[in-house]
Formats: sequence, C-alpha cells, structure tokens
Amino acid sequence: MFRLFSLFVGLRYTRARRRNHFASFISVASVMGIALGVMVLVTVLSVMNGYNQVVRQKFFAIAPQVTIITPGHLNDVGSTVHSVLHDDPSVVASAPFVDGKGMLVAHGDSSAVQVLGIDPAQEKHLSSLSQLVTQGHLSDLTPGSYRVAIGYRLAETLGASLGDTITLLTPETTISPLGIMPRYRRFKVAAIFATHSGFGFDQGVVYINLQDAERVFLTTSFGSRGYHLRVKSVYQAASISRGLSTRLPVTYAVTNWTQQYGSLFKAIAMQKTIMFAILVLLVAVATFNLVSSLVMIVNEKRADIAILRTLGATPRMIMRIFIWQGAAVGLVGVLVGVLAGVLLSLHITSWVTALQHFLGVQWVSADVYWVDYLPSSLHGSDVLLVGGVAFLMSVLATLYPASLAFRTQPAEALRYE
Repeated sequence: MFRLFSLFVGLRYTRARRRNHFASFISVASVMGIALGVMVLVTVLSVMNGYNQVVRQKFFAIAPQVTIITPGHLNDVGSTVHSVLHDDPSVVASAPFVDGKGMLVAHGDSSAVQVLGIDPAQEKHLSSLSQLVTQGHLSDLTPGSYRVAIGYRLAETLGASLGDTITLLTPETTISPLGIMPRYRRFKVAAIFATHSGFGFDQGVVYINLQDAERVFLTTSFGSRGYHLRVKSVYQAASISRGLSTRLPVTYAVTNWTQQYGSLFKAIAMQKTIMFAILVLLVAVATFNLVSSLVMIVNEKRADIAILRTLGATPRMIMRIFIWQGAAVGLVGVLVGVLAGVLLSLHITSWVTALQHFLGVQWVSADVYWVDYLPSSLHGSDVLLVGGVAFLMSVLATLYPASLAFRTQPAEALRYE
C-alpha cells in the first residue's frame, strides 16, 4: 500500500504544472536528450550490423572458407583428401583448384593477377561466382578452350571486352634461341564478373578451367594445388582447419579465411563496441539533465515533503517518490528513443539512397566502404540492450536528488512557509 502511495505521488509530480518554468524546461530537455541518445545508438548499431552482414555476404560469396593445399598433383592426392572430407560432417562442399601468379597483357596494358583454375560444375556448389557473372557464362570455361573469366575492373584496366584475346605471362621460363623467355598462353575472355566487394576480386583475380591451369602451371613450384571447402559455420573455420590438419598427412597444409581476413572482421566488431561506448556517454549527458531537473523539483517541493512527513510518511517513502518520478521520466525518454530508433533503422537505407539521388551526390562509395548504399540490420538484442542501459542510467540519476529529499527536515522546510 505504501509503495503504491509513493508511485502514485511520484507520477502525480511528473504530470503536475510547476511554478519554476526553468525546471519544466530542464525536464523536457532531459526527456528529449535521452530519447535522442537512444535513437542515435539504436540506429548506429543497426547500421554497423548491416554493414558487417553485407561485407560478410560479399566476401564469402566468392572467397574460400577453408583451403587444403596438397603437395602433389590433384590426381595423385584426390583419394586421400576425399576420404578425410567424407568423414567430416562440418564440411558442406569441396572443389579442386589450381592457384598461380601471372601477368595479363592486352592492348598494351598489363596487370598482375592471381590465376585460379576451377571446375565450373563443382565451383557452383562452393561459391556464388556464376551468379556474379554480368557478361558471358562461367560454364564456357571448358577444358582445352583456354578461356578466362575476369572482373569488370580488370576489364576496364586492360580495355578488354567479351571475346577479346589476352595474354597470360607466368613466372615459369623456357629456353629458346633468343634466350630465357617467360612462358605465356593466350586466352579468350569468356565471362566478366562483378563482386563489388572491395576485396580486390574484381581487379586481381581471374578464373580459368582447372585442366588448363594444370597445363599452364606445370609444377608446384609456381602454382599450388588443393581443395577449397565450404563449411557449415564460417566462424568455426579455425577449429575445422585444426581438425583436418590432424587427420591429413603432415605434407598437407590447411588454412582458413581468418588467417588472411580475420583481422578485418575483428576491426568491424571493435568499431561497433567503441561506437556503443561513445554513444552511451551521450545518454549519460542526457541523464545529467535529469539530475539537475530533479534537484530543482526537490527544492520546489520541500514544503510538500515536510507536510508528507508530518502526515506520517517515512524518509524512505519520500525517497521512493522521486525515484519513481525520475524513472518515469527516463522511461518516457527511452520509449520515445526506441520507437524513433527502430523506425529510423528500418527506413534509413531507402531514405539515404533517396536523399543521395535527390541531391546528386554519392556519400557512400563502394571504393571506400565496399558498399554503395547505407545498409541497416535491426537486432532485437541491441534494442533491448540500449533500452536497458539507458533506463538503468536514468534510475541511477535519481539517487542523488532522492537522497536530498530523504534528508529534508520538516521544521527547516516549513520555517519560511
């Protein structure tokens, strides 16, 4: 009963008109400050989630998750690898590859590239490369045809288009009457793909048929061979790699995406944590306004406090009144901020895109951010975390003003009334 009395009086003080208009202004400012901080925090976390999700999708659409590098040619080691992979339920799909370095030359321009020999029929179970082809078909990379799939940025650099002939120079050399010459092979552009990932696939990686790659890179000294794997959980790639290493002969090497690109995703996760910590300080600043407004209200209600004390209210009841009042103000700010943050998070992608189109500017460029739009992915856990932290800070902000009310002496408060 007495607890409900404190709640009733606290909510009544929240709705009451105040004689001190400045205190009313501070109360409204504290609500708006908490709401603004919560809205910004929810929106920023959603944008960071969306950015991380888009980058991860673009990266794993083409990059291998786990790689097994074999010591010899694929025909000699295939049975050993397949027997190990068959007993591993965490491996979803696998495809052979031949990897080497080279230099592409066309129309007087050249570019260093990583050459990947693949089997198009098996590669479609491993990556989304065939879906990223914008011109031609990946299936045209047939054995013995010496055709190549290149990225659209590389095509722009070389001035090459579909059907053009380009020359691939490899580090291997041959001895001719003119001296030592690099080995080369002419290829016909059969497909042009576009990943728009920002990881350099569109500029520095080309694909040829697996058998053609074995003819181009004759020895393992200039080209590695092995299998690319797709696993059930990309975040367990490191542990899966360690398990495969123990079951394969010691001459086999097993790597995974975390060794080359893991630092990037850790940096994105760290950025989200840092942004959360910085924006929580914004909510903390708003709660300081709540402290000042409650202190003013306590001073304004000293006579009411004294009357309540004389009527039998205990100091703890008086303290709870102002805790309830501050918690109600904080709750209103949190709810308004959460609703505004959710609404903004759900529509920020379309709104920013429309604004860019209307103003004729491109704030979000794929060359810098790996995406050409502002992604957003709203997570319920983030909303609950932000709302909970903001409300907790609001309640903590009431403790000092409530302690002032707790220490109010009735005789002192009524002396000048």
